[in-house]
Amino acid sequence: MSPRKIVLPLLGALFVVSVASQAHGYFDRKQSSPVPTEGVVNVNTATAEQLALLPGIGPSRAEAIIQARQNRPFRAVQDLLRVRGIGPATLQNLRPYVSIDGETTLTRPVRAPRSE
Repeated sequence: MSPRKIVLPLLGALFVVSVASQAHGYFDRKQSSPVPTEGVVNVNTATAEQLALLPGIGPSRAEAIIQARQNRPFRAVQDLLRVRGIGPATLQNLRPYVSIDGETTLTRPVRAPRSE
């Protein structure tokens, strides 16, 4: 059997495995966002339970957000930086899911992306 008859099918099989595993994210270490979640949380009106749906926000940070908005309502998403425990990285993860006006429509928890 010639080397060409062995190598070509082997390369084809490797290509198929590579494409299939990339499609499922096996080789993509940066794949950190789960299935996109629809909805937002209005940080000016949300309950502690609704705020806890946000990535990186637990009960204590939810209460800190509520305390901060009682003193001064948020006028921009950037204002969340004045809440103790929310820094630039956390804010970046929150941006797609927060609003300062309108209705809270997020109904399921959002997982924080994995850091590497």
